[in-house]
Amino acid sequence: MKRVIVHVSGRVQGVGYRYYVMECGQQAGVTGYVRNMADGSVEVIAEGSEESLLNFIRYIDAKGELVICVDHLEIEWGAPTGEFSGFGIKR
Repeated sequence: MKRVIVHVSGRVQGVGYRYYVMECGQQAGVTGYVRNMADGSVEVIAEGSEESLLNFIRYIDAKGELVICVDHLEIEWGAPTGEFSGFGIKR
């Protein structure tokens, strides 16, 4: 198990990106949350196997989405805490 913290910049607020990431997390089988940040970016914290997290990161890059435009993913790996039971949106 691993933990990843991803800071996402681009056109990611007001376009349904948090809901998109939530669906990606549920499909990838990872736990954690996604939330908007005051600076217009989005923070994603997820835990799971390395393989599922790598797939999840690939999904949240949102290539080919019409309205969402991810400019940059800043990825930080760490040790899991086991604090999450599912994947959702944190407000």
